[in-house]
Amino acid sequence: MKGIEKITAHIEADAKAEADAIVAGAAEKVKAIEAEYSQKAQDEYWTRVRAGVKECEDRVQRMNRLAAMESKKSILATKQDMVSKAFDRAQGMIVNLPTDKYTEFLARLAADSASTGEEEVIFNERDKNGCGAAAVAAANRKLADKGVKAGLRMSDETRGISGGLILRSGGIEVNCTVDTLVDLCRGEMSSQLAEVMFE
Repeated sequence: MKGIEKITAHIEADAKAEADAIVAGAAEKVKAIEAEYSQKAQDEYWTRVRAGVKECEDRVQRMNRLAAMESKKSILATKQDMVSKAFDRAQGMIVNLPTDKYTEFLARLAADSASTGEEEVIFNERDKNGCGAAAVAAANRKLADKGVKAGLRMSDETRGISGGLILRSGGIEVNCTVDTLVDLCRGEMSSQLAEVMFE
């Protein structure tokens, strides 16, 4: 019996040694696999972190460019609005000149714009009843001084204009309204005015 027990004990010892060797080998393989996948996980983590940082930086740059563009558009719109208001103010200043200066302005306008010297001068209601007759008389004097026929006459008709006048000869009208004169200047002088205002 003792021989069988010895053999059994020997077999058990061999089996245990073999099992311990297998377990040890498996533990080593598990450690190696864990180390490999831990490194892969770390690499993937940092790859994603770098990609996320790059995406954030790109987004911030895009937002900065967009904000700069919107800012420029807003500044340009403000400048255009201020230039437009400056022309509107100039228009208001012209039509609200003191009576003597406004009459002189209308007279010069009529005399300089007359081609035959016999045109009909059309004003708005306010100017016709206020300084219209004096402006036409002064315009005729200016024409006479230049040696041109001085036969301008004030029309019975009025127009809904803010100021200035319209010269009519037959079916032809010359628009010398303040609105038109300021619009002509607006096209020619907007960039110059912007330079003076903003540079």
